Amino acid sequence: MNIFFDVDYTILGLDDSLRPGTRETFQRLIDDGHKIYIWSGLGPRWEVVRKHKLEQFTSGVFEKPTHHFIERLPEVGVSTMPDFAIDDYPEVVAAFGGVWVPPYFFKRTWDVEMDRIYKIITEYVLTGHSDDRQYRVKGSTIPLF
Repeated sequence: MNIFFDVDYTILGLDDSLRPGTRETFQRLIDDGHKIYIWSGLGPRWEVVRKHKLEQFTSGVFEKPTHHFIERLPEVGVSTMPDFAIDDYPEVVAAFGGVWVPPYFFKRTWDVEMDRIYKIITEYVLTGHSDDRQYRVKGSTIPLF
């Protein structure tokens, strides 16, 4: 699958720390045969990819559309269709299908969201669905928690 990870508050905190488990989860996903893409509403964030040494994991870095998500992919230069999105904005995840994650703001050792993301993706690959409350079906409405 083409898995698209958002940058700010998804893999990167306000304090410029990388969410715990990001590299390990990226490696596991690649080992499982997936491709990882990084995108951001602020444009292609190569500086984040380079600073945190994520180049070896990424198949591409793009600008993320901030509205009319699917329709605007060509406009913002996304050349690969996302199969699965991981984002702290539920609207993005609802558009593409994937995992909504609580925003990551500061380095904290107890954050285990990347493990949860991996489990949801693995379940989705095996069954076409996940029962985890953070999973969203492509084109779904955004439930209130």
